[in-house]
Amino acid sequence: MTYLAEHFDLPILDWIAENLRCPLLDTVMPWITLLGDAGIFWIAAAVILLCIPKYRRAGLSMGIALVMGLVLCNLTLKPLVARIRPYDFVLEHYGRNITLLVSTPHDFSFPSGHTIASFEGAIALLVHDKKLGIPATVLACLIAFSRMYLYVHYPTDVIFSVILGTALAFLSCWLVKKGFSVWKNRKMH
Repeated sequence: MTYLAEHFDLPILDWIAENLRCPLLDTVMPWITLLGDAGIFWIAAAVILLCIPKYRRAGLSMGIALVMGLVLCNLTLKPLVARIRPYDFVLEHYGRNITLLVSTPHDFSFPSGHTIASFEGAIALLVHDKKLGIPATVLACLIAFSRMYLYVHYPTDVIFSVILGTALAFLSCWLVKKGFSVWKNRKMH
């Protein structure tokens, strides 16, 4: 992972820091990333949608995806891969201290829980309702980008997390569709 960090990830993070950092984004990005903290925004959205009959399947799909992501990301992959955060890598390998704009995360870097939860929620919503799903997906992209802007995740963490979060969203939508189909068939008999 050292080769990947040095030759792919860090050049991208450094390019973002050198070319995109500005006072406006330094203020906005911590707020955007906050929406992904502990998946709370997406959990709240799922709970609200569960309460609205028209959006119940979307809320259920989001909830199932979020639980799968928690188990797979935070409880399995993070401790298994144990990838150090980019700011720690830069300090360890180059002796350079990165000043963070957010509180220092104390878990491992890979994968990005913020990104997985955001894409699980947004894509599950997009599958069920494009009008709500499109802005949710834009928000998910902003949250994913914020993790790199804030130098707390490598681009490869974020790319993998987008893919995994999207896959879990589609899987949960399929499971909900199958579950409702089985329930409907049993109800008819």
